[in-house]
Amino acid sequence: MAYWLFKSEPDVWGWDAQVAKGDAGEQWDGVRNYQARNNMRAMKLGEKGFFYHSRTGLEIVGIVEICAEAHQDSTTDDPRWDCVDVKAMRPFKRPVTLVEIKAEPRLAEMALVKSSRLSVQPVSDAEWELICEMGQTDS
Repeated sequence: MAYWLFKSEPDVWGWDAQVAKGDAGEQWDGVRNYQARNNMRAMKLGEKGFFYHSRTGLEIVGIVEICAEAHQDSTTDDPRWDCVDVKAMRPFKRPVTLVEIKAEPRLAEMALVKSSRLSVQPVSDAEWELICEMGQTDS
């Protein structure tokens, strides 16, 4: 199973909005970066991702699950842009901040540290386990 990280500005689409969508989830739309789009095209049903509050907050606040694989992004007619649907699984007991992630040597190669602008990015198994431990939540 692969793991992912999804970035969203909390004043535009935050954790509470994601939770409110329930088991139906919501499409992760509006992504206009080829690498992020390709990451979504690689996602499989049931894979998990971190929900990261970007710009304000700068912290991982919960875990989402892919509930629909890549499909046309309904916010554009341009066929180049796909998205997946995600649903909230559980919040972190304690959010994990970007400052904490950058301070942890075992996370030095994490995409969030190396490619901080990428809105949808892969997370390694080891990174996943460590961040879940830091957030005091089950992986």
